[in-house]
Amino acid sequence: HASQWMVNHYRYVAEMAAQYHIMVDSHEAVRPTGLHRTFPNWIAQESARGTEFESFNGNKPDHTTILPFTRLIGGPMDYTPGIFEGDLSVYGNNKTKLSTTLTKQLALYITMYSPLQMAADLIENYKKYPDAFQFIKDVAVDWDASYILEAEPGDYITIARKAKNKNEWFVGSITDENPREATVNLSFLPKGKFEAIIYRDGKNASWNHNPKSYEISRQQVNSGNKLKIKAAPGGGFAISIKALK
Repeated sequence: HASQWMVNHYRYVAEMAAQYHIMVDSHEAVRPTGLHRTFPNWIAQESARGTEFESFNGNKPDHTTILPFTRLIGGPMDYTPGIFEGDLSVYGNNKTKLSTTLTKQLALYITMYSPLQMAADLIENYKKYPDAFQFIKDVAVDWDASYILEAEPGDYITIARKAKNKNEWFVGSITDENPREATVNLSFLPKGKFEAIIYRDGKNASWNHNPKSYEISRQQVNSGNKLKIKAAPGGGFAISIKALK
């Protein structure tokens, strides 16, 4: 994948696909070099340790708190989030466990930007948690505005994004192996009243012991609010915010 011939071939594929109005989402490609600006149809690429590496020797909990400051500077990343069944031993002899909680998987739809997102788990796993899956159904994939609310490379990041051409907002926050309490300053919201649906880690959640523990709550908010939300070890939270009529 990293040879000169293959690097040139990726460009050739993007160029030919553009002529036929075909989108390209490449996996295993080398690091991005900005060509997605030259070829807007090259909408995303992997080019880092994506979710699939969880089934090999795994990614550490801090992995996804590093990528926004490194890989994602080069352009959209197809990380393939949305895994609800993190214990891979249920499928056979693989003893690997994902290094995230369930709600961190939801948050990745915000923190790992890609205009083409995946629901990367099996349908039967989503049917077990339809209330959590609702966030995946609701979340946008492209944005008018993005705000980094708080961040420390390798430790945590909280991002708010406005859905393209809609008065809807989404927040994603992830942490490393350490629990933390995030402060979500809603000053990015316009004037008015909104309903926030918060998908957060359960009280006893952690990536390696209780990753599927989560809570969902609703509350009315406005631009003057600051939300204090706890994230479990290897965890995170996601928020959908919509205007009240």
